[in-house]
Amino acid sequence: MNKKLLLALQQRNNQRLTELRGQLERNEVREADLEAVQQEVQDLVEQLQEVADELSNDDEGGEGSGEGSESSSGEGEGRDGDPEGDEGSGEGEGEGGQRSAGISSEQRDGIMTQIGKGLSTRGHKSTKTKEKEIRSAFANFVVGNITETEARSLGIEVGNGSVTVPDVIASEVITYAQEENLLRKYGSIHQTSGNVKYPVLVKKAKANVNKKERTSEISDSSIEFDEILLDPAEFDALATVTKKLLKMSGVNIEEIVVEELKKAYVEKEINYMFRGDDVANENPGALAKKAVAYHESKKVDLTVDGYSQVLYHELVKMKGQPVTAILKKSMWMINRAALTVLEGMTDTTGRPLLHEAKEGVGYTLLGHKLDFTDAANKTEDDHTTPVFYFGDFSAFHIQDVIGSLEMQKLIEKFSGTNKVGFQIYNLLDGQLIYSPFEPAVYRYEVGKTASVGG
Repeated sequence: MNKKLLLALQQRNNQRLTELRGQLERNEVREADLEAVQQEVQDLVEQLQEVADELSNDDEGGEGSGEGSESSSGEGEGRDGDPEGDEGSGEGEGEGGQRSAGISSEQRDGIMTQIGKGLSTRGHKSTKTKEKEIRSAFANFVVGNITETEARSLGIEVGNGSVTVPDVIASEVITYAQEENLLRKYGSIHQTSGNVKYPVLVKKAKANVNKKERTSEISDSSIEFDEILLDPAEFDALATVTKKLLKMSGVNIEEIVVEELKKAYVEKEINYMFRGDDVANENPGALAKKAVAYHESKKVDLTVDGYSQVLYHELVKMKGQPVTAILKKSMWMINRAALTVLEGMTDTTGRPLLHEAKEGVGYTLLGHKLDFTDAANKTEDDHTTPVFYFGDFSAFHIQDVIGSLEMQKLIEKFSGTNKVGFQIYNLLDGQLIYSPFEPAVYRYEVGKTASVGG
């Protein structure tokens, strides 16, 4: 939006907030109008923040934003969020304001506080400006451009040689993880505030039925009950950046650091959740380990003509494995090798087996949504074996410990190669959890039969 229009909108909203504040101070707002006034104030304050963000982005350094805010909030000058500068403030209340206005002093004070926030844009940074400063301070500290004292003054938590990743960057890392890690996209996320075990309950009960009038006590039902605890593990990843890149003028340091942080962290997290085969950090609940293996009833050889119909029948059988309650919520998750095979396959009538979703985004296979990822590969090195997962992926539970993402700078360790290392530390757990009576996810590795490879 044009800067003049933004400033005009800012001034108009400030004037309306000032007008509402005057009505409140004069006890002219009745209880019947309270809800409408609260909603109007909230809308005006949110709009003013958006305008401040836009002006801040236009001015890059925030100087133009500050000037615009100051000139447009002149009417509220001296009273930004503080009603003591107004002569009528205490007067109305002293003359039985609650009797004439019909609202309590607590209600009036709450709205006045909101109005004060909206009018006090002068001298305050917008949300986006603050986030930029935090990102810049974090990046400059980890590459050694500022001291611990300077970092703390800018809101960065530093101590014992490590730095806590700020919320604005941590949320960006997790958002990136959700885009790249399909188990975060379709699984169940549990955020906890400490390193505690999170219980996931699994049970199956058998109910009683009696058509006649009951004359005896209700007999016990047979119940299978299990409690699986998500136990956050210490989780680390390593990223390195060359000193030459960090010292080059004109290079955006914070973008480099955050990008490397995201790549290193997500790569490690994906392997932990999908395969869980890291030495000394194995995950027994990883998708590949916990999903129930589906074995071919007839060997599928992708190098032989006519494999299409054989594989088609195997996929139909695999789809029939989950119980109905699970089937209704099921989807396919496959690797790119499987996607390549599917794109060349047809059903018994000659129609393509893979269909575009009705929404126009993604695919469907045998009536169920399909998504694909390289993380579903058989192993880290085997990219050619088609792998199919089918089931309800909300049964994959992920526990995130809030505020546990940290980074430690490693200079001496990589000094011989003129690099700077960043060791990322986090606490999390991710496991596929289901009742033994109702397996949630099945795994099919093409070419694997019950007699071959288990």
